[in-house]
Amino acid sequence: MEGNAMQLRLNEFAAIGLLFAILVGAQLSAAAQNPAGVPSGDRPAEPQAQTAPVSDRSADIFDSAADAKAQIATALEAAQREHQRVLLLLGGNWCTWCHRLHTLFKENKDVARLLKSEYQLVPVDVGRFDKNTDIVSGYGLELKKTGVPFLVVLDSDGKVLAKQETGSLEQGQAHDPDKVLAFLTKWKAEPRDAETVVTQALARAAAEHKSILLRLQAPWCVWCRRLEAFLSRPEIEPLIGRDFVDLKIDMERMTHAKEVAARFCTKDAPGMPWLAVLDAEGKVVVTSDGPDGNIGCPVAPGEISHFMEMLRKGAKKLSAGDLQKIEDLLKEAAAKFKPAATTQP
Repeated sequence: MEGNAMQLRLNEFAAIGLLFAILVGAQLSAAAQNPAGVPSGDRPAEPQAQTAPVSDRSADIFDSAADAKAQIATALEAAQREHQRVLLLLGGNWCTWCHRLHTLFKENKDVARLLKSEYQLVPVDVGRFDKNTDIVSGYGLELKKTGVPFLVVLDSDGKVLAKQETGSLEQGQAHDPDKVLAFLTKWKAEPRDAETVVTQALARAAAEHKSILLRLQAPWCVWCRRLEAFLSRPEIEPLIGRDFVDLKIDMERMTHAKEVAARFCTKDAPGMPWLAVLDAEGKVVVTSDGPDGNIGCPVAPGEISHFMEMLRKGAKKLSAGDLQKIEDLLKEAAAKFKPAATTQP
């Protein structure tokens, strides 16, 4: 009996030892998959652990050859023109959660629309935490601790407004659209008052003896963005600026925009972009309403002719050669435009 009892005790000790070994092994495995100090997001690991499943991956988000500093500078310039914020998305193409967040940015209608309206998005490649380290350190980030993707919001002067790890924006195996929307909504620029913007433009036009080029536009309008891209070109903007104060009224993002539009445009729904040349007192000299309706972003020969006539009626300093240069470059740009819907998504 004593021999049997002893054997039973030995068996019990062996079982306990085996159970202990299993528990310790499980803890070590979990620790290896989630290093201490990295509460969320992705981090460097073995290649197999870094590759996102096919369903989570889109085309590469981050361009490893891009000049991130130059991209940020360009985004800041655009943000100043459009009264927007700059959103930096820091991560790497190996990062599963980076792809998931970028997919949400593109495919969720509400998120995509808010981003397009209020932000200039700049993906910044941090590689395996070994690229663009000067940018990362410059913003005081510790990505090895926070993980990626990581978001930084800048105002149009480059001031950091928010630093956001994205683990807290997750819900299950995806990012929660409501949490992402709340974050983007919180840090978007305060809306400008259209009446104030008009008053400022009139004061500047009077002081500088210029006309005003008024544009009614909206963030969802493809042709508005194409016209903006043309007018902001470095060889075009200085020429237009000789004789015109640029006045853009965002019909969705400005308060009292409808009231301003009604003051200058007699049509209820003129289509966008809609343009008018005003004198320094705010009187309408000519509009973009041509024989066939609003020319919008001029592409067809008749539309381009009408637009150039608008400039001639408001110009005081532009020479015939200057106007011809604008027309030639506009025709060249128009030839490259592809058909695009101008209706609201």
